[in-house]
Amino acid sequence: MLVKLDDGRELNARVVGRDPRTDLALLKVEAGAPLPHLALGNSDSARVGDWVVAVGNPFGLGGTVTAGILSARGRDIQSGPYDDFLQVDAPINRGNSGGPLFSQDGSVIGVNTAIFSPTGGSIGIGFAIPSNLVNRVVAQLKETGRIERGWLGVATQGIEPGVATALRLPNTEGALIADADAAGPAARAGLHAGDVVTALDGQAVKSPRDLARLVGALRPNSTTTLTLRRDGAEQQIRVTLGELRDPGQQAAAPEARDGIGLALQPLTPELRQQLSVPAKVNGAAIVAIRPGSAAEAAGLRPGDIIQGIGNQPVADVEQATQALRQALRGNNPVALRLLRQGHNMFVAVTPQPNPQG
Repeated sequence: MLVKLDDGRELNARVVGRDPRTDLALLKVEAGAPLPHLALGNSDSARVGDWVVAVGNPFGLGGTVTAGILSARGRDIQSGPYDDFLQVDAPINRGNSGGPLFSQDGSVIGVNTAIFSPTGGSIGIGFAIPSNLVNRVVAQLKETGRIERGWLGVATQGIEPGVATALRLPNTEGALIADADAAGPAARAGLHAGDVVTALDGQAVKSPRDLARLVGALRPNSTTTLTLRRDGAEQQIRVTLGELRDPGQQAAAPEARDGIGLALQPLTPELRQQLSVPAKVNGAAIVAIRPGSAAEAAGLRPGDIIQGIGNQPVADVEQATQALRQALRGNNPVALRLLRQGHNMFVAVTPQPNPQG
C-alpha cells in the first residue's frame, strides 16, 4: 500500500489495524524524518451552529476546501450500532472520505466519512466521525492492532407506548431486552427478556443505541452495573462483559484463491444481524483479509458483501468462489460488486503475480 504526501512523495504503508464497525484504520509509514501532522481536537466541545471547514480529495481534486456549519451531533445514519456522527452542511462529495473536518481554531474535530444524497453529489448533508471516537479507536489499534469491545449478549428493541403500559414503565425510554443469549454475560448475571435497561454505570440509557455504544466502549472482562426495571420495580445488577467478535475475527472459510487474500463466510442470521444486512440480500461475506494481499491493496474490508463477480451475480460462498476462480484464470483485474454499509459499489482487484510461476 502506498501513501502519497502533499509534496508528491510516495511512501510504503503498513496497516497496523482496522475497525470496520467505525470505518477507521491506522497506517504506519516510514518517512525517515518527522512528518507534519494535525492535532485532534475535542469533538465534545463542538456546538451546533459552529463554523467548520472540510478538506478532502473529491473526484481526485486533492486539497479541496469547503466551509459550512455543524448542523447536528449524535446522528444515527443506520450504518451500525455505534453511529454517533457529526452532521455538517459543508459540501462533501465522493472522495472526501478520510479528510479532516476542522473547527474554527484549526483543530480536527472529525473525519469526513459519508453523505446523504439521492444524486451521489453533495446536497448539504454530510457526516463526520467525531475526533474523540477517532482518538479511542486509534489508541487501541496502536496498542493491540484490533478493537476490543464489551459484549452483553442481548437483543434489544425500542419501547412503544403500548409496551410501556403493559410492562408498567413510567415512559418509553430505555432498552427493552427481547432475548438474551443463554451463554452470554447478561443471562449468566440473571437478566432475561422483558427487562428494561435504563442506565449503565450511572449513565442514562434512553434507547438500544445508547446501550450498544456504552457497552461497546468498555473492555472485555470489565464489570459494569446495569440499572433496569423488572416487574415495575427498579434494581441494579452487576455484569462481567464478554468480548464482541468482529467479522474478521470469526472462523473463516478457506481463501477463494491464493494471491487474492479473501476469506469468505455464508450470510448466517447472526452475521446478517452483526453487519445489518437485509434478508433480501444474497452473497458471501468477507470475514478476513490477508495482510499484503491483492484484496488489501484493492481496499476490500471485512464486512463487505460480495454480490457479484463482474456482471455475474453470486448467491453464496460456493458461487462466489467458483466465479472468482473462473474470472482470475487470465490473471486480469476482476470487478467485484459489493454491498458496504448499505451502499452498492464496484471494486477492482488486480491479482498478484504467482511467485512460483
